[in-house]
Amino acid sequence: MVPELLCCRYVAVGNEPFLAAYNGKFIKVTLPALENIQNALNDAGVGDRIKATVPLNADVYNSPAKNPVPSAGRFRNEISGVMTDIVKFLAKNKAPFTVNIYPFLSLYLNDNFPLDFAFFDGKSATPVNDNGVIYTNVFEANFDTLVAALVAIGHGDMPIIVGEVGWPTDGDRRAKASYAQRFYDGLLKRLASNRGTPARPSQRLEVYLFGLVDEDQKSVQPGSFERHWGIFRYDGQPKFAMDLSGQGRNTTLVPAKGVRYLSRTWCALNPKASRNDLGKLLGAKIDYACTNADCTPLGYGSTCNGMDVKGNASYAFNAYYQAQSQKDEACDFQGLALPTETDPSTAACNFTIQIATSTAAPPLGMAALAAALVVALLQLLLWW
Repeated sequence: MVPELLCCRYVAVGNEPFLAAYNGKFIKVTLPALENIQNALNDAGVGDRIKATVPLNADVYNSPAKNPVPSAGRFRNEISGVMTDIVKFLAKNKAPFTVNIYPFLSLYLNDNFPLDFAFFDGKSATPVNDNGVIYTNVFEANFDTLVAALVAIGHGDMPIIVGEVGWPTDGDRRAKASYAQRFYDGLLKRLASNRGTPARPSQRLEVYLFGLVDEDQKSVQPGSFERHWGIFRYDGQPKFAMDLSGQGRNTTLVPAKGVRYLSRTWCALNPKASRNDLGKLLGAKIDYACTNADCTPLGYGSTCNGMDVKGNASYAFNAYYQAQSQKDEACDFQGLALPTETDPSTAACNFTIQIATSTAAPPLGMAALAAALVVALLQLLLWW
């Protein structure tokens, strides 16, 4: 007996399996997996309302260098066959095409990409003229490149869902809260207008934000920004004003309340450490701390970049100390570090204190955080 499914509309089969970085690893298995999941939904009697789909990165399609406009969009040559088969299967089952679009990545991957074209406010972006159709932001241009790719294989009317869109707030020089706020403000106003894109003017966009909270253990192989997509900090506090109604009001999401932190104690570089020990040990100890904790805010262009050696060491030691729940032995590093009750944070760089945790029972701090995130999800659901 399959339990009644009341909350779901889609089942995601994998995530971005055809990234160029995977070198074709998942080309042969993705369509069979999609078919198996959809067939299972059909057999369970829910396939008419719950659809299997594959969230794909926007790099599965592109426009040729000689004609870089949305209407010239096509699926990448090396995956055009499997993409055509996947689209046919989706169409057969009346399932949507799901794509993840990240304007931030256009900036990250191309130093010459025009900054303002990544946003929706059109402050000084040079528009793209596609045979008289004007694009003022990369989101719409990217979306319509996909539309053109679908048209080219005979499925120009397929529903499209934007499964992920967002902007990180740390880990890169363009991953910062002010840009994230600008991006979301423009995106939410754009969605509130209920307009489609130039290629699909009458279709209301279905978009899902990524993500809710930062992930301090996420892989940083694509970039240090990967751990900072959240609209909330690690402790459930909103990072910036955000009006989900799209009216541009100076409002914030509901913050977590009653979160319990560990004691106001940090770990910092021992001011009495000998110069000899610093010379011999400091580099290796910082490496160890950052291998076992999140030091991405120290990277170039990040919120904690630009501190001196003392500041960098203290940040690394404290990150490890907090990750280890402030255990005494976690703030020693062969005499290079000491606990302190003086907050070493700066105006730009926050030295965090961990949320209280317990292996015996759900602690107040985590319960409050979970409750706040549920409230935020409800806000999102009510708006969408």
